Amino acid sequence: MAESKTLTGGCHCGLVRFECTTDLSMVTACNCSICTKRGLHFTFVAPERFQLRAGEDNLKEYLFNKHAIRHQSCNDCSVEVFAHGNKADGTPVIALNVNCIDGIDLASLKMTPIDGRNR
Repeated sequence: MAESKTLTGGCHCGLVRFECTTDLSMVTACNCSICTKRGLHFTFVAPERFQLRAGEDNLKEYLFNKHAIRHQSCNDCSVEVFAHGNKADGTPVIALNVNCIDGIDLASLKMTPIDGRNR
């Protein structure tokens, strides 16, 4: 089992910043329309393990399809940092854009394929 670490990160311009604790044991490689077009790779974090440290007033929200996932992007640089949603059982979850973690090396992470296109 991977070890949980406290990680920091944010958007491109730095106005939106976060801190979270996760083990990065599951990082998605989803083929749905939004993940494909935006190049998103998510890991899922319990809300109590995620803290928005800066930029709450600088977030814009995007909803599409069933409006089940509340995508949060920086209003200045447009980078999607995270999204709010619920697991299948209704439990709240944060979908964190792994690309926004400080110093992340995507090539070192195991990606889990998700067929979001056909859901």
